[in-house]
Amino acid sequence: MSVAHPLGVTLQRVRRLLLMAGLAVVTAPASAAPEAALSNDARVLLGSVTRSNDHGSAPFLVLDKRAARVWVFDAQGRLTGSTPVLLGLAIGDDTAPGVAELPLAQIAEAERTTPAGRFVMEPGRNLHGDDILWIDYAAAVSMHRVRSAHAGERRLQRLASPSAADNRISYGCINVPVAFFNRVLTPFFKEARAIAYVLPETRPLAAAFPFMTPPKPSAVAR
Repeated sequence: MSVAHPLGVTLQRVRRLLLMAGLAVVTAPASAAPEAALSNDARVLLGSVTRSNDHGSAPFLVLDKRAARVWVFDAQGRLTGSTPVLLGLAIGDDTAPGVAELPLAQIAEAERTTPAGRFVMEPGRNLHGDDILWIDYAAAVSMHRVRSAHAGERRLQRLASPSAADNRISYGCINVPVAFFNRVLTPFFKEARAIAYVLPETRPLAAAFPFMTPPKPSAVAR
């Protein structure tokens, strides 16, 4: 069942109001190529996930921030869809301390990051009852349908651009095309436990995903 969370004040409240609740939904085409090739890092991560069964036989997604693209997999590790995404404006793999408690106007551009790591996704709803997917609830980072806050942000154009360089625009939330959210994400993530693997962009993969680091050989008794 989807969970509706109580909203606090400051950033958590404002972000949900502006980025999810109070803005008109705009239509963007979902990716027409579910078979879109994985990036090298995404391929390496996928191999580690499936070999270790880190996802625990749950559906999961792999998001490569450098490529500004997400790949969605079912519980058996089969690719079900892929699409470009919009991400936090700033390069970085951590949430700035205390940023979730700040009003939007006080968040520096360098603090508008999409955190990297392994997250247990949680379905939720905004103030208007629209369904969203929490990536990191404590940091107020969610995955939701793309919404147009200001025409000057050109979010639809950014999603349609062949370059990943212009896909950095949000305060940290992950924007996906409306049709993709409805057609691909909702069936697998709305009710079931699911895992999100957000690849780092400033440090090695194994630093964000400890299960990728092979155990050290134990010392041999002599």
